[in-house]
Amino acid sequence: MSSEEWMFLYDDTENTRTRFVSFMGETNRFDLAITTTERFYGKLLILNLQSNRFAIIGEDDLEEPGYLEHVYQLSGEEAEELKQFIYSLL
Repeated sequence: MSSEEWMFLYDDTENTRTRFVSFMGETNRFDLAITTTERFYGKLLILNLQSNRFAIIGEDDLEEPGYLEHVYQLSGEEAEELKQFIYSLL
């Protein structure tokens, strides 16, 4: 398939802001890239640089039981530390 045959659903360019942060919690070290963009309606794109896992996260996602544990493959304690940090960003 050549590039002329691709059917794009969208192809946008946007200025974003990315914050790189590393911190130690009680149970784990977190190395994150946090991207703010208009695309996700106020939610953040958060990439865990250690595990190469990412998610689009807003306050509603943080309130979903087991969400961070599933997305980032974390224990309950690790997810709680990450959740508290993300709440501070929102």
